[in-house]
Amino acid sequence: MPISHKVIPNRIVISAKDVMNITGRKERAARDLLQRIREDNGKGAKQFVTVSEFCKYTGLPENEVKSFLI
Repeated sequence: MPISHKVIPNRIVISAKDVMNITGRKERAARDLLQRIREDNGKGAKQFVTVSEFCKYTGLPENEVKSFLI
């Protein structure tokens, strides 16, 4: 398969930069939000937050959030 035809899978994790783009929050507030989501889900500080966990916590529709991750 040529490089130009590679299919890039959708991401399943969300970063602080993604949260900043989606919510308009500053970096520190975005990191704090991700930390609260981790705590609610019983995750450690270094574990990833998935898009579905983020959407469940914030109440945002998953399809709209995924459109920001492309």
